[in-house]
Amino acid sequence: MPLVPAPCETAAFPCEAAASPTEAATSAHLYQRQMDQQRREQLILQHLPLVKHVIGRMIGELPEYVDVENLESAGVLGLVEAANKFDPSRNAQFKTFAYIRIRGAIVDELRRNSPLPQHVLARIALVRRAYRSLPAPVTVAALAAATGLSEDEVADTLAAERFSRMVSWEQTRESGGPDPLAPAAAPYEDSEREEVLQHLSEAIESLPPKERLAVTLYYREDLRLREISAVMGLSPSRISRLLSKALFELGEKLRHRLGYDPSECSPSWSCDLAAPNLCD
Repeated sequence: MPLVPAPCETAAFPCEAAASPTEAATSAHLYQRQMDQQRREQLILQHLPLVKHVIGRMIGELPEYVDVENLESAGVLGLVEAANKFDPSRNAQFKTFAYIRIRGAIVDELRRNSPLPQHVLARIALVRRAYRSLPAPVTVAALAAATGLSEDEVADTLAAERFSRMVSWEQTRESGGPDPLAPAAAPYEDSEREEVLQHLSEAIESLPPKERLAVTLYYREDLRLREISAVMGLSPSRISRLLSKALFELGEKLRHRLGYDPSECSPSWSCDLAAPNLCD
């Protein structure tokens, strides 16, 4: 019985030479690149809502004149950068890594296109001078009386001051600060941290009802300003001022109870916990 040729030995199926080790390695490399690209695209698509979430959380830290709509594209670019640079082997969650990159990209956009106007800088200087002349704990009402500004104007100035320090801190981090994924040294022992949190909880409970509710919804319930506005029946700008007043006075109460020196305040857990106040 004659042997039937294998399909590749017929005219219809000509045999192909086996791939060389180099060609096989190249194919494997291309396949891996395609898989990596698909993984990055999937990460980006899955986390696009995170961009709006980050912006929504930052609105309370931004002066009223900032055009929030212009920040979304910067946030998306930050998300793309995060997807390109993410290394799963470092045992970090992508959402955490992306949050930092998105926020940094937004702050960079703010630094380029939203400098503080001169009249706002003048008010910050005025409020800082008044702050240093007042006995602790300083209140927004005391700052208003000392500067001749309204309490709302003081609240807006405090928000602008926090914004300016937020931008400065992000710039410091980007120009050689610590790796966002590197383990951070704990500024407090567990017992000290518990003491701070206990004082913070007591300070929150002592706030006026509207300020206490705004802080609870913003920080504990993770709601955005528009959502808090709907819950409380107040405008987003009013909510922003309530938060600004509350954060300032929480910081003052903590410093007064724990013996902080305002001149020692820096962008760290101890200060950011209850909003850093008027620090150089």
